[in-house]
Amino acid sequence: MRPRLLRLIVSFHTTTAAMAMERYCLENAVPGRLIPIPREITAGCGMAWSAPPEEKDTVLRAAEGGEIEIAGTYVLEI
Repeated sequence: MRPRLLRLIVSFHTTTAAMAMERYCLENAVPGRLIPIPREITAGCGMAWSAPPEEKDTVLRAAEGGEIEIAGTYVLEI
C-alpha cells in the first residue's frame, strides 16, 4: 500500500472546467494532475485537480489565468 500524502484538491462544477484546467496546466507547466474526485468531497463534477499543497497559489493563479471556475479547494490526505 502506498503512503497517504497531503494533497491540494481543486473541485469543479463541470467536467468541461476540469478538462480546461488540465489543458491549461499542462500548457503552462503548473504542477498536478487530474484525478477522480475523492469520496470526502461532494461536487458537481467527478474530476478534480490534485497538486502539492504548497502549490496552492500557483494552481489558483492558473485557474484565474485560464478563466476556469472552480467549485472549491481542499487539503486532504490521500
